[in-house]
Amino acid sequence: MAEVEQDDEITVVLVDDHAVVRTGLRAYFDTEPGISIVAEAADGLEALARIDALARDGRVPDVVLMDMQMPRLDGVEATGRIKERWPQIDVIAVTSFVEEARIRAALEAGATGYLLKDADADDVVDAIRAAVAGEIRLDPAVATVLAQSLRTPPSSAASLTPRELEVVTLVAEGRTNREIGRRLGVAERTARTHVSNILTKLGLASRTQAAMWAVREGLVDPESMTG
Repeated sequence: MAEVEQDDEITVVLVDDHAVVRTGLRAYFDTEPGISIVAEAADGLEALARIDALARDGRVPDVVLMDMQMPRLDGVEATGRIKERWPQIDVIAVTSFVEEARIRAALEAGATGYLLKDADADDVVDAIRAAVAGEIRLDPAVATVLAQSLRTPPSSAASLTPRELEVVTLVAEGRTNREIGRRLGVAERTARTHVSNILTKLGLASRTQAAMWAVREGLVDPESMTG
């Protein structure tokens, strides 16, 4: 996840196959200080092309607001491809669906958060700011689904040291590397190394997946992931 300095402008790409949705979000963000819409796309393939063009110009966006159900290339597949090519980009899934399979697919593809389309615009802004701060933001209804479904999966907690278990719990609570470092009394770089080692040991690709693992292991209440 990209941790953007507080005073930096957050750059966002809007991806939705409904032009009216993109227009409404753009109009709202135009009134929101510190957030700039740098591109729009109507499907996953167009999103990849837009981000690639920005990247070649040295302007990799901070956040992608990603609709999950689109023609040509859906949001889950697009999210996976974005995270593979540009792991520093935070992708927030925005959809009408609360089914467990869809939620898990989006988060396992690397989405930083999962919002419903009936969310208030302020909630979307909060999710964007949370993402760039290294936090995970889930709609409360989504957290409830996860709480009901993630109960007794295989455990690999034995592979982590006590300190790493403490770190992954803090990650699941939405703490940034800087906050983890302060909490543990270590440098931010050391906290970042701990997170990287945890992802490697657990075979995970993102902090979001680590948070899901912590929920499955019973280390943290999923309700704490709603922000």
